[in-house]
Amino acid sequence: MCAERLCACGALVRPRAARSTRTLGMTTRAPITGLHLTLAIINSTPAMTADAPAEIYLDLRSQALAQTPHSLVAEADVVGVLMETRYPEAVATLVAFIDGSASMYFSNGGGIIGAGQHEGPAAAARALVQVASEYLRDFVPTKEFPLPEVAHTRFYVVTRSGVLTAEAAEQDLGEGRLPLSPVFHAAHELIFQIRQAEEHK
Repeated sequence: MCAERLCACGALVRPRAARSTRTLGMTTRAPITGLHLTLAIINSTPAMTADAPAEIYLDLRSQALAQTPHSLVAEADVVGVLMETRYPEAVATLVAFIDGSASMYFSNGGGIIGAGQHEGPAAAARALVQVASEYLRDFVPTKEFPLPEVAHTRFYVVTRSGVLTAEAAEQDLGEGRLPLSPVFHAAHELIFQIRQAEEHK
């Protein structure tokens, strides 16, 4: 399976390994007890790093940011949420939409898409969008979409009137120190549900 594709069935896809490939184990611990996510990041080439993301990652990310209520047949003001966290090896982007669609993209070209076909991730995706809609006052409008700094998490909220954003240190969000911590926690519940769905395939 090549690095230029993500499996539509929701399977984890990793870039094809070059001779210099090494597997990097990266674990983030959410503040919810027992909620762990292990991201197996494969650093295959210098072109697939957090500083130089894979083309398919950028394409999928752009598509998510460009979604509209019309394209999702949704009447709500908030239709989607992206949560992006940057690690030294890669950026992990979580995507959730009001229709229950859920995916994860990794800047090295891997990812999990189509997770919303499972009940758990679909419900968690809708819940994340709902929680984000309750904290719009803590976001600011943007027309630029940079990736977060290392050890930071950036949110993008897709609304009828445009995209809103906010960024903060991942640790501060995880430890409940910030107004947007509930959004962070809701996003990690979605990650947990995606992981559960993958493990039970």
